[in-house]
Amino acid sequence: MKKVFNIVVAAVLSASATAQTGKENIDKLCGCFEVTFKYAETFSPDKDYKFHDREKIQGATELALPIINTDKRVVIQHLLVVGNGMVVKHWREDWTYENPVQWNYKGDKVWEKVSLNKNDVKGKWSQSVWEVTDAPRYQGSAPWQFVNGHTIWENTTDAPLPRREYTQRSDYNILNRTNRLVIKNDGYDHVQDNKKVLRANGSDKIIAEEKGLNLYEKADEADCEAAAKYWEEHKGFWTAVQQEWDKVLSAKSTIKLVNDNELMNTLFKLADDWKAKTLTAGNVNTTLAGVLAKHIQ
Repeated sequence: MKKVFNIVVAAVLSASATAQTGKENIDKLCGCFEVTFKYAETFSPDKDYKFHDREKIQGATELALPIINTDKRVVIQHLLVVGNGMVVKHWREDWTYENPVQWNYKGDKVWEKVSLNKNDVKGKWSQSVWEVTDAPRYQGSAPWQFVNGHTIWENTTDAPLPRREYTQRSDYNILNRTNRLVIKNDGYDHVQDNKKVLRANGSDKIIAEEKGLNLYEKADEADCEAAAKYWEEHKGFWTAVQQEWDKVLSAKSTIKLVNDNELMNTLFKLADDWKAKTLTAGNVNTTLAGVLAKHIQ
């Protein structure tokens, strides 16, 4: 009886420890959501700066699909449903508990691998955000906290320009992002306090500050059926893409991305080939290794 009691206690303590890490909050980031994106520039130290128009994108449906889900690692693939059921593979986020490896964005499409002290990541979850091509974007670590009645995760890190501006702006080259995730009963809010920074010759100049508010509200799972179907048809291909990226990132301490638009177009064409079965499990990894080699230095 004593042995059974000890096993039960150990199981309860293990479950409590898992819950206390904040993993249950990451699970709430998964599901089918109606999404609204809002951005507004709020401040500039330059009195002659001309503020850009506010942006609002409303009505998108997004499936945040957990493709890996363990106690210490959750990988969430985002898939947008737009128009009449058209699906667009969107960004990916990896959550890792007490992750000692971080890829820091240095600017000019360059990322550097950094090893963190275990005390610096104790009790923290890292969020790694990846492009639609599964290339790095930004990464940061922080604990989940309960503050003023709200469950939040908050981190500040450098990132490339957002896709909504990277073809339109040349006056800054770093988006210094403060990302705050706030869990709600019907979804979550992604609140951003961003600085648009021009980094040159070892110094930073703030061009403007920006407020972002991305609202994720729970939707009917049926609204995301097209996205779930897309993933079933293409997951073998995109899993192979992630595997090839993992090989590159394991072998290198810095990477520079070259012609990323061309990379995106090539990968999406290959995804169509995968669905058409002209690209198969037998040749996909070799093909992808060659593609990535052309775009990574």
